Amino acid sequence: MRSDKPKKKKRTWLRVTGIVLLLLIIGIGAYVYTVWHSLNKAVETMHEPVDRVTTKRDNSLSLKSKEPFSVLMLGVDERDGDSGRSDTIIVMTVNPEKKSVKMLSIPRDTRTEIVGHGTTDKINHAYAFGGVAMSMDTVENFLDIPIDYYMQINMEGFKDIVDAVGGVTVNNDLGFTYEGVHFPEGQITLDGEDALKFSRMRKEDPRGDFGRQLRQRLIIQAVIKEGASLNTLTNFGNIFEAIGKNIKTNITFDEMVDIQANYKSAANDIEQITITGTGQTINKIWYLVVDEEEKTRVQTELKDHLNVN
Repeated sequence: MRSDKPKKKKRTWLRVTGIVLLLLIIGIGAYVYTVWHSLNKAVETMHEPVDRVTTKRDNSLSLKSKEPFSVLMLGVDERDGDSGRSDTIIVMTVNPEKKSVKMLSIPRDTRTEIVGHGTTDKINHAYAFGGVAMSMDTVENFLDIPIDYYMQINMEGFKDIVDAVGGVTVNNDLGFTYEGVHFPEGQITLDGEDALKFSRMRKEDPRGDFGRQLRQRLIIQAVIKEGASLNTLTNFGNIFEAIGKNIKTNITFDEMVDIQANYKSAANDIEQITITGTGQTINKIWYLVVDEEEKTRVQTELKDHLNVN
């Protein structure tokens, strides 16, 4: 039986990797041929359709009409002989009219119905039981909103992307040492490996997970800044290659073009929202239990952002 204890693996930084991809797609404005060709090649590599249809929309989503959409991002650690679990689960909703993105991190131990499996379990088990499709169905049921797209992120992906943009520079407000690397206060420059460590540390931070999320946001902003700079325009081939190797998604190339054309203003306002619960041990297993009032609060906020009832 696999342990349900949090693993000391590179997963906390995964909540930023999909965001980086999505915002790079939204924000890219230099459509010279080489960029277009590199993106097309990367999308061909990472495109993987999923056999499901959302039950939360009356009509098909139209990106050309600038309708709000949602993306489920799954940070997955897969090993030989093991289907893996989605240890990082993030839902992003994108609304071009409101020019904003909302990002919700769902704790991996959240207790909910696993749709299609007939059980109530930790939400991250949906991936182990039924892959991407069951994860999308389960999260869609839990939040009561349509889940339109997914991004499955390999655990090494973020490191590759940071290295592809030539590293990042951030302003660190807390000096600390983690896994043999010292991160002093002030402006520091990080390669991919150090960026992972910088965004993983939690226990030594008096702010706990809040502090870790702050550092993750710093990394996101730095990657976007580097990726959009003139110095890296000629390096988009390496960036897209890193993305193509480490991410799977059902977003097609044409849909990415529509997102870039119609949704890039939404990247100007990224809001992180949280869902809280209480820890409970049920049948000797620890879960995070979200009460109905809290669940309804989050559902209402996301429904409003997606313009759905």
